[in-house]
Amino acid sequence: MNTPPPTGDQHVLRHGEQVAVVTSVAASLREYRVGDRDVVLPFAVDSIAPAFSGAVLAPWPNRLRDATYRFRGVTYEVPLTEHARLTALHGLVAYERFTPVAVAEDTVTLRHDLVPTPGYPWPLRLDVTYRLGDEGLTVSVAATNQGADVAPYGVGFHPWLSPGPGPVDACTVQLDAARRVTVDDRLLPVGTQAVSGDFDLRAGRPLEGVALDDAWVDVTPDAEGLTWATLTGADGRTVAVWADATLPAWQVCTGDGIPGIERRGVAIEPMTCVADAFRTGELLVELDPGATHEVRWGLSLR
Repeated sequence: MNTPPPTGDQHVLRHGEQVAVVTSVAASLREYRVGDRDVVLPFAVDSIAPAFSGAVLAPWPNRLRDATYRFRGVTYEVPLTEHARLTALHGLVAYERFTPVAVAEDTVTLRHDLVPTPGYPWPLRLDVTYRLGDEGLTVSVAATNQGADVAPYGVGFHPWLSPGPGPVDACTVQLDAARRVTVDDRLLPVGTQAVSGDFDLRAGRPLEGVALDDAWVDVTPDAEGLTWATLTGADGRTVAVWADATLPAWQVCTGDGIPGIERRGVAIEPMTCVADAFRTGELLVELDPGATHEVRWGLSLR
């Protein structure tokens, strides 16, 4: 019997020296390298993706308190997936299969139709596109509400960036964000504050001895309306991550104590909203029937 790998089908994209491998499970970015330099931490085809590596996080990113929320007068319960903190973590599709709808040498589009459930009764179609080009890898997600009622929605992404040949302690992270999201002991938001100390990443923060698992907002866009985060390794190479205006929040995690990662890489995650948006309403997308919400982000190696 041929046992399918837990990552599903593999879609290999090529453009010049760039190679990306996208899996059907979670539409995950399993590999991305330029020449022999990893841009993201790769993981084995026959393993369950560690710590949501490369996954699309929808219809909400990050944590949902008590796995419950109230939307337009109705209370909903979703599966509790992070038992230690009593939260629902990273949405509903991180272990679901996506189906290819368009495939080319440098591009793949994968689709998942989210089946309505008592906890999320909206039929959502997700189309995820990865495209390699001269400027690097571009990722987009188009979410379409195929139901008759307004749907709460958010999306995020979970690439674990590679530090290159050196350790994370030899890296520098940079993000031009003015405010950090403050959290309680369950890593759920309680407010924001102006960045300072280890949380001020605007000029570049060396990561030696610094542990992060935090979100930032109020990020300064460039002239084209894009926001950027970078991770520079000991080899002097920089992984640059950009996001368009639909992704105003960022999470940075150094992987301390996280099984399968253990500070081998740094997650830099563009998001439409921070944790608990289904409960707080902060930056929550309310997707009208028949409407499509699209986000774009990308990464490259400098």
